[in-house]
Amino acid sequence: MAKSIRREAPPATRPPEAGPAPPPAPQSLPDPDRPRSLIDIFRMGEKAPAQRPRHDLAPGPVERLAAQGVRMDAGQHRKMVRGRLAPEARIDLHGMTLAEAHPELIRFVLNAHSAGLRLVLVITGKGKVRDEGGPIPTRTGVLRHQVPRWLQAPPLGPVVLQVSGAHLKHGGEGAYYVYLRRTR
Repeated sequence: MAKSIRREAPPATRPPEAGPAPPPAPQSLPDPDRPRSLIDIFRMGEKAPAQRPRHDLAPGPVERLAAQGVRMDAGQHRKMVRGRLAPEARIDLHGMTLAEAHPELIRFVLNAHSAGLRLVLVITGKGKVRDEGGPIPTRTGVLRHQVPRWLQAPPLGPVVLQVSGAHLKHGGEGAYYVYLRRTR
């Protein structure tokens, strides 16, 4: 970056004349009364500020589940989310409506629990993109958002110990691991 160079005047042989004072040097601080523009904020060599997301949506179901914490053995949970534990049973809810999927999920999870299974896979699919571009954003995947709520509510809540997003090899964002409590 080149800086401007001022020539120094040779030493004066006569005394300086009293005259008007030179104008003050421009200050590097911005004037608080002047409105700031984007050009004032940006300096050479800086990166441009990151763009804000268009919509401020609530976190997705996988982020919500991850924020709840681990209620099962930490080692088993680590193996589960890395895809190293094989699910003992699975149900695929693709193409079902909410009215069809809810009783199927209840039947499947309660039967798996009574059979003594510990880890089951619930496949919901990622959902269809239906954003019409309106002012209110629409979420994709009705089942993907509703299944974790069903798994935490009665009658499934007492038998479910942990719900986590599935590893990519078991369905990724379109599936959930459901770790069941032991039968007594």
